[in-house]
Amino acid sequence: MATTIVNRYRPVVQPRLPAAPMEYSAEFIEQYSNILRLYFNQLDNLTGVVLGESGGRFIRFPYGAFSSDQDQTTTANTATLMTLNTTDFANEVSISSSKITVVNAGIYNLQFSTQFQNTDNQLQDISIWLRQNGTDIPGSTGFVSIPAKAGAIEAHEIVGWNYYVSLNAGDYIEIYWSTTDADVTIQAYPTSVSPVRPATQSVVATLSFVSALST
Repeated sequence: MATTIVNRYRPVVQPRLPAAPMEYSAEFIEQYSNILRLYFNQLDNLTGVVLGESGGRFIRFPYGAFSSDQDQTTTANTATLMTLNTTDFANEVSISSSKITVVNAGIYNLQFSTQFQNTDNQLQDISIWLRQNGTDIPGSTGFVSIPAKAGAIEAHEIVGWNYYVSLNAGDYIEIYWSTTDADVTIQAYPTSVSPVRPATQSVVATLSFVSALST
């Protein structure tokens, strides 16, 4: 569940300094000093928010946390988009048709985890990779294997890792997968008992701002 954060960060605006009179004026000097005092107090407050004991906890960087509550299937050896249909947290990052889209350019950390299930009697391979703006990202493919089922018990495997990606404003990222057998699926599980435990999302993905792009 999302939590609303009160943003205490306030941008500091350069003051409009009055023009100096031709002759010395104690009243002008006092007014001038008060304007500068207020400005420096604002700078002190700002640096206190960023560098004080609270650190940068009032600064809101772009981020997004998304997930899926849907089972996901594919045919063998076919590139398939991982579905994301739930927004858990978001600031300047959004999803639409499972595309993770950013408002601000930057270096981002993309992390994901996927709950796989295999109902086949053989070990099967899975490939996972990224597409940016509809184009495969070179070097992004990861390979994993999921065990065969044991008797009537299907095999389960949660797979996840992270990438750093360079995105321009308006760019989007998609997560794709394929498998060697259609008996491998991505599964969401309901709340269960013995012991009582919460439901499982089939896919979870987060995108967090790391740094501005190099110039």
